[in-house]
Amino acid sequence: MTGERAIAALEAAGLEHTVRTIGKVSSLAEAAAALGVPPAGIVKTLVVRRAEDDYLFVLVPGDRTISWPKLRALLGVQRMSMPDASVAKEATGYERGTITPFGSTHAWPVVADERVVGPVSLGSGTHGVGITVDGLAAVEALGATVADVTEPA
Repeated sequence: MTGERAIAALEAAGLEHTVRTIGKVSSLAEAAAALGVPPAGIVKTLVVRRAEDDYLFVLVPGDRTISWPKLRALLGVQRMSMPDASVAKEATGYERGTITPFGSTHAWPVVADERVVGPVSLGSGTHGVGITVDGLAAVEALGATVADVTEPA
C-alpha cells in the first residue's frame, strides 16, 4: 500500500481523507488537473531549516510561494534556508515531492499559510499519490501556527 505512514497518521488524528493515485505528473498544474482541484487546492509541504538540526514544515497553497520576509518576521529569525533533497529526506523520512507532516519521522513544528482551507490535496509520502483532506481540520490536527506567510507564485 502506498503512503502507509501518512495514512496511519491521518487515521490516528481522526481525519477523514481520500487517497488518490494520479501517477507520474510533470507539473503542479498537471497534478491539479488529475486531482480535479484548482492549483491552490494542492498544498505543498516545504521543509525549512531554521538552524542546525532545527526544521519546520510550511504548508503552502500550490499557486503561492513562501514569502521569506513574512516567515522570518513570524518566527523572529534572520536566516532560514531550504535544505537539499537528501537532508529533507533525512529530516522527514519522505522524498521531496511527497513530503507531508503526517507520518513524518520527526514531528517538526508546522506553519500553515492562512489560505490552507477547504478540501486540499497533501503529499502522501509516495510519488503520484495525493491525500485529500479538509485543510482547516488538517491544520488544527497538526497544531499549526496559521499566518499569512506566502505571496503569489
